[in-house]
Amino acid sequence: MAVDRRARGAAVEAAARAHLKKAGLADVAANANYRGGEIDLIMLDKGGRDGGTLVFVEVRYRRDPRFGGGAASVDAVKRRKLIHAAQMFLLAHREYADAPCRFDVVEAAGDPDAPQLNWLRDAFRGDDV
Repeated sequence: MAVDRRARGAAVEAAARAHLKKAGLADVAANANYRGGEIDLIMLDKGGRDGGTLVFVEVRYRRDPRFGGGAASVDAVKRRKLIHAAQMFLLAHREYADAPCRFDVVEAAGDPDAPQLNWLRDAFRGDDV
């Protein structure tokens, strides 16, 4: 079961990454794991005057969206963990220290190999928690 869940998660994250790349974002890192939290995708959104916004993306899959969308599962505890992991990433990658940052959520539902995606830009802010 754990293998199935891991494979499903990888398929959904790959679909989310492809969707974001098609929208113009560039890969920076994936599955950045730090003590206390993991960031699914880290991407660069070059669509702005600032030279690029570093985007920390949480991908949330729900087989059946009737039980609440993926964004609803990103509660205050999860947001704190994501913010902490983002801080750790920035400390480890000083080249992004001055980049503007945002937190996005990609909700995924349905077939993991071809999920329906809903991209929520700027889903929460670091000072929301």
